[in-house]
Amino acid sequence: MVVRHPFGVGVQRSIRSPCIAFMWQYQCRVKLGKFQLHFLKVCVFKNLIVYDIKPGWSGTAVRVESALQAGRFVACAPTQEKSVGWVEPRGVEHGALLEVVDGQWILKLMIETKTVPASVVKRKAQERIDHIEATTGRKPGKKETRDMRDDTRLALLPQAFGKQMTVLIWIDPQAQRLLIDAASQARADEAANLLVQAVPDLLLQLIQTNVAPVTAMADWLLSQAAPAGFSVDMECELKATDTSKAVVRYSRHRLDTEEVQDHVRNGKLPTRLALTWQGRVSLVLTEGLQLKKLAFLEGVFERRGSDVNDDNFDADVAIATGELRKLLPDLLQALGGDPVANDIE
Repeated sequence: MVVRHPFGVGVQRSIRSPCIAFMWQYQCRVKLGKFQLHFLKVCVFKNLIVYDIKPGWSGTAVRVESALQAGRFVACAPTQEKSVGWVEPRGVEHGALLEVVDGQWILKLMIETKTVPASVVKRKAQERIDHIEATTGRKPGKKETRDMRDDTRLALLPQAFGKQMTVLIWIDPQAQRLLIDAASQARADEAANLLVQAVPDLLLQLIQTNVAPVTAMADWLLSQAAPAGFSVDMECELKATDTSKAVVRYSRHRLDTEEVQDHVRNGKLPTRLALTWQGRVSLVLTEGLQLKKLAFLEGVFERRGSDVNDDNFDADVAIATGELRKLLPDLLQALGGDPVANDIE
């Protein structure tokens, strides 16, 4: 299947890719006359938030893995609302908490939360309040009511189901960068802070560029010229900078139009823009320099095995990180370069 982009050549998206360990996937079927095509989209990282490791850090994989052992994940206790800890990236019980593949370090953080619906807590607490009023004629005060609600929530927590989610962390020791697969900055910061707590001499700062992503994306749309190695896809979000806070979103829509340029000229700046790098990786770049909706396109994973029952962890990590290690320098160059990397050089 060929997808044409407004700026740049068309690229082929994968019609079938093998299932990959620790990755997300979804399936859909499209009927074309008497034929039915089966699509399987696969991606190692769904999102990436990038941090620079401050110069001078000389940690080793052995030392970091050892430091993580004290923070192994333990499921929530009956009355515990949240538990956070490190789990095996490969998914093998009692395995290593840090995997080294082709020089790249992979970690995985597990977060489990248990919640009781507020409406249930309020109803149960109110039953206790009504019983006190009926038996003593006394109406509990605000503090006592608040304490009863807290007690009610703790009493109901053992019956609540735990919800688990994982956060993949990738350390590139050669490039001195840490990359976190998180959909929000808050989640990435939580994971980064926990890692720094385990490895105190690991100092991090969010990656910066000499040109702000908003400025660069606006220039690409106005000039209808994508940066070297990239093509602009058919998804964009524009936000007004004035008090109106007006938002215009384009999805599956050509962006090399006068209408889009007029929006930008009139003060609506791009906060999200879909890009494809070298016809191999697609992504959405945000105003905060986050990479969202990452997807590897047709041909990227052809070097790996095709047996979905095989443990292709090493091949998957090597291929995915190998592609992204080449993509990131090109993206940073399109944004004027990384000041921290320039200082190191």
